[in-house]
Amino acid sequence: MYYFIVNPNCRSGRGREIWLQLKKTLDARGIPYKYTVTRYAGHAQQIADKFTKNASVSSPCHLIVLGGDGTIHEALSGIRDLESVIFGFIPAGSGNDFCRGMKLDNDPTAALETILTFGKEARMDVPVIRCGSYTSRFGISCGIGYDAAVCHEVLTTPLKKVFNRIHLGKLVYVIIALKQMLTCKPAEAEIVLDGCRTVNLKKMYFAAIMNQQYEGGGFRFCPKGRPDDGRLDLIAVDGIPKLKMLCILPTAFWGGHTRFKGIHILQCKSADIRTSAPLAVHIDGESGGVRSEMSVRLEPRQLTIIVPNK
Repeated sequence: MYYFIVNPNCRSGRGREIWLQLKKTLDARGIPYKYTVTRYAGHAQQIADKFTKNASVSSPCHLIVLGGDGTIHEALSGIRDLESVIFGFIPAGSGNDFCRGMKLDNDPTAALETILTFGKEARMDVPVIRCGSYTSRFGISCGIGYDAAVCHEVLTTPLKKVFNRIHLGKLVYVIIALKQMLTCKPAEAEIVLDGCRTVNLKKMYFAAIMNQQYEGGGFRFCPKGRPDDGRLDLIAVDGIPKLKMLCILPTAFWGGHTRFKGIHILQCKSADIRTSAPLAVHIDGESGGVRSEMSVRLEPRQLTIIVPNK
């Protein structure tokens, strides 16, 4: 039995069209499945909780998410026991950073076929972010500062719907990233790694804690990041003039930014960040509010992901 969480509103409503097409395939092949369509923010977490409540290691739940990158952290947060779930993802969003990082198919039909033929199993670390009393798992990244401010605006801009319709959704991230660069203000920050190593930054533009190499629609911020190595990868940008930042930013698409002074690439198992002023926070591209503190840890157990047999 396959359990599908379907976000119909991703990519300006294209998620519903994709699901209806895939549903025909499931019905034609007599595949046993259940599905629930998300209706509001946070609903995917509730659905995942319901679907996985009776799962066990010996009888795992095949949980499949159809949506964008932002649907992932909700679904992950609802899973009762990571070891009792086999997770599949069918992309229907515009960013697709999860697919890049996990080397999944970008085509929904191909992604479903991989899941139904059970390609092969991969393991993925699952980080947990805590901001005050709020706690959430995530699969791609979380961030504070500039990159989160970009995410916040992408979520609300009407440009996203327009560009998604003409299949140029990735350009929205680039346009807004350039716009936000002109207005963002750096802050002092203290980053504590693994509870013992402290990095102090005087003019931090942003810090992103990565479970994958990519975020923001293809920015390869942590080129050496691996989702299964039991470590978090962290990028912090500090003290770089804005004009230089504008020149460096495009090089992040292929990882060329790491050689510039002011770009800090770090690894850890846990990270605690405090900033001198409240800054925007994002979690897998979704808003995490405005905060001056955040902490990230890894779950003690990994999650099994279905990936292509390549």
